[in-house]
Amino acid sequence: MGFFDKLFGTQQAQPQEEETTMAKLNIGIILGSTREGRLSPQVGNWVKELADKRGDANYTIIDIADYKLPLLGENGGDASGAAAWSQAVAAQDGFVFIAQEYNHSITGSLKNALDYLRVEWNNKAAGIVSYGAVGGARAAEHLRGILGELSVADVRVHPALSLFTDFENGAELKAAPVQADSVNQMLDQVIPWSTALKTIR
Repeated sequence: MGFFDKLFGTQQAQPQEEETTMAKLNIGIILGSTREGRLSPQVGNWVKELADKRGDANYTIIDIADYKLPLLGENGGDASGAAAWSQAVAAQDGFVFIAQEYNHSITGSLKNALDYLRVEWNNKAAGIVSYGAVGGARAAEHLRGILGELSVADVRVHPALSLFTDFENGAELKAAPVQADSVNQMLDQVIPWSTALKTIR
């Protein structure tokens, strides 16, 4: 730092200016199930409530069920929701996927929704919050491979909710306090990764 920089404090003012003018990141919380009786809205709302307290990004719930996305390439399917789905995903700088485990993997609806897009996913970061009989761990591992192919950088910390200990009667979310800590630790990684990847898009 030069003499005049020290005297007039120009070096100190610059980071503050950048901080005030830099727009907050957009982080989409994607509900990965469309089945009747699904638990993903509960989990997504819980994650958003924790995330909003941080004030470090704009967190939005994105529900796949709100978009008409028939099986990709299906003849005669009403894919009228595809354009809106593309816009919703493209507007995000990063993601939190709410992934439930069905038959040792992610849901068909989530896989289909991922397959509908390509560049909209590229060079963004993501965290995964999973749930299931074993915390949805196997679904999360399958999802990581798919995200890698889509050039989405998934972070290490992974909140895994058990249907036996984090849900009352397997139906109402009653997450243990340690799970909330895990969500915040995950977001502590998603935010800087999303910030860094934004610079190369």
